[in-house]
Amino acid sequence: MITVISQIFGFVGSLCLLLFGMEMLSNGIQKGAGNSLQSLLRKISGNRFTAVLTGLAVTAIIQSSGATTVMVVSFVNAEIINLTQAIGIIFGANIGTTVTAWIVSLFGFSFSMEAAAIPLFGLGFILKYFKKIKIHNFADCFMGFALLFMALGLLKTSMNLNAESVAFLQNFQNLGAAGLLLGVLIGIIFTALIHSSSATTAIVLTMSANGTLPWSLGAAMVLGSNIGSTVDAVMSSIGASVNAKRTAAVHVAFNIAGSALALIFFHPFLRLIDIIVPGPPSENITTHIAMLHTVFNISATLLFLPFIKQIAFLAQNFIPESQKEKDAHYKMPVILPSNHISADLYTFQIQKEITKMSGRIMEMLDLLRESLNQESNSLTAFVEQINSHEEYIDEMNHEISSFLQKCSRLPTANHNDRNNFARMISIVQNLEELSDECCSLMHAICKFKNEADDVLLKNQSKELISYFDTVHIFYEQTCTYIVLGLSEIDKVLLSDVEDQIDKSKKELKKASRKRIENGSNVKAELSYMDIVRKIEKAGDCVFGVIQAIQPNLSDSVLSDGSEKYLLSSQNVIINLKSRKVFVSGNEVKLTVKEYELLELLMKNKGELVSREQILKSIWNYDKEIESRTLDVHIRLLRQKLKNQKIIETVRGAGYRIN
Repeated sequence: MITVISQIFGFVGSLCLLLFGMEMLSNGIQKGAGNSLQSLLRKISGNRFTAVLTGLAVTAIIQSSGATTVMVVSFVNAEIINLTQAIGIIFGANIGTTVTAWIVSLFGFSFSMEAAAIPLFGLGFILKYFKKIKIHNFADCFMGFALLFMALGLLKTSMNLNAESVAFLQNFQNLGAAGLLLGVLIGIIFTALIHSSSATTAIVLTMSANGTLPWSLGAAMVLGSNIGSTVDAVMSSIGASVNAKRTAAVHVAFNIAGSALALIFFHPFLRLIDIIVPGPPSENITTHIAMLHTVFNISATLLFLPFIKQIAFLAQNFIPESQKEKDAHYKMPVILPSNHISADLYTFQIQKEITKMSGRIMEMLDLLRESLNQESNSLTAFVEQINSHEEYIDEMNHEISSFLQKCSRLPTANHNDRNNFARMISIVQNLEELSDECCSLMHAICKFKNEADDVLLKNQSKELISYFDTVHIFYEQTCTYIVLGLSEIDKVLLSDVEDQIDKSKKELKKASRKRIENGSNVKAELSYMDIVRKIEKAGDCVFGVIQAIQPNLSDSVLSDGSEKYLLSSQNVIINLKSRKVFVSGNEVKLTVKEYELLELLMKNKGELVSREQILKSIWNYDKEIESRTLDVHIRLLRQKLKNQKIIETVRGAGYRIN
């Protein structure tokens, strides 16, 4: 009794160590490879053969068909790849997962696994502390391999059962077709429970090598493990798009159909394997099982590959598009399981959701723009729509931010991933703040229209529309940068737009105060200034989004310095460290005096610099230098900057850059 209990606990412990080793191995490879594997999947062409080869390669590398399947379902959900491409990748993933069986078969039983495990684990542990060396990202990979070998060694020991205790397994062969179906069912259930067909195959190989499993029963369990492996695809499609559900359904149907055909021709299939692998199964049963796993998946892929488009068509008809109205409440599409895949996989899904969020806010801004031209008695519908959008965006902010926080805590998330998730949280929160400002602005517009007379409404509405359009265009540009990325030069130039919005606010409020002094309606003017202030605050929120977008560090403006060395005005930027000048992102060559003149004016941006001050600073106010020299340099500088108005001439006083 004690022996049986110890063997059960030994098996469970060995299995857990095997699963942990496989997960660490997969995570380590994904962490080391970064987002290159995901980029490979995203760049799949419409060629079905390329898709199969990509699925095969990615699965063979990360040692997990479940991880590849989850990636595929997630990419279909995010509309990064289509259903036809996804089917090809899944076919390839089924072939790629057989690599694990060959690793276990060729290395797992040919030498002392414990002897290899200890040095491998030590190497991986040491590499974790060499963070300046790129290979340190693969530390978990080495440690995962070590645990995998150690677990296989323990499995061999725990499954070394005597003939009497496993006699019932031998009797399965006497049950005929029922025995085979029972073996398939065991493979399905066990794989579904542990979420790893590779682990099931490793256990089958171990039991077969120990003489515990007969050849036919081991083959049946391997076929069952192919069906059980589809549990990850099914789970990842829960709460996802219709196409993601179709992808999961195709994966399940493909594996069931392939296994059913293999069972129909089961005995001829086993004889084919016996022909391919020399020697009887009793002598090299692990090689027989590994070959069966590979031949089965390759045969199934070759059989169904010509019919990918027809399979996609059937899936579309089997799972039709839902005609129900969209739920009024937002729900972040779920991607499961999270413990098998690289953290940066979620980036694509989240970017899609952020794009949806920014689109909702664009609708709010369009409504606000339209409401500025409406009469006060027709604003009720606008208020209801704005409030509805604002509530939905609040839900998006909560769901997306919570999801990003979970992503940053994933074991596969590295430093860059966490920084990227933090930036996304900042973008989402700034967008939510902008929606709040839109809601507040809508109520301020209603108040202003109720209090202002017709003359005031006509004049001030034009000013407000013009000012609001500046922020509206500013936000449209920002939405483009959210999708395409933002260079540092764009960020510097956009900061000037934000400065212009602040400057316009001061001018409009100053004009309003003058109207109050001249007897204008005080209540209406205060409401007007409140609208101006809220529009400016909306511009601040837009700029907050821009600040959160990651800059392109390869930007030529920053090649010799950093942001703190940059000065800008309109479309002109100078880098004080490198002494380079850029106009609309293109470098402009200036003479030494021209550069010094521009730098002096830029450092005193918005202030008048007298002619005497310029001559003294640039030319040391030498009496031989005529004042005409300064005029010539100003003219040439304007020409090279391709902007005659950037340098303002104040007659009789000096020059100024605004």
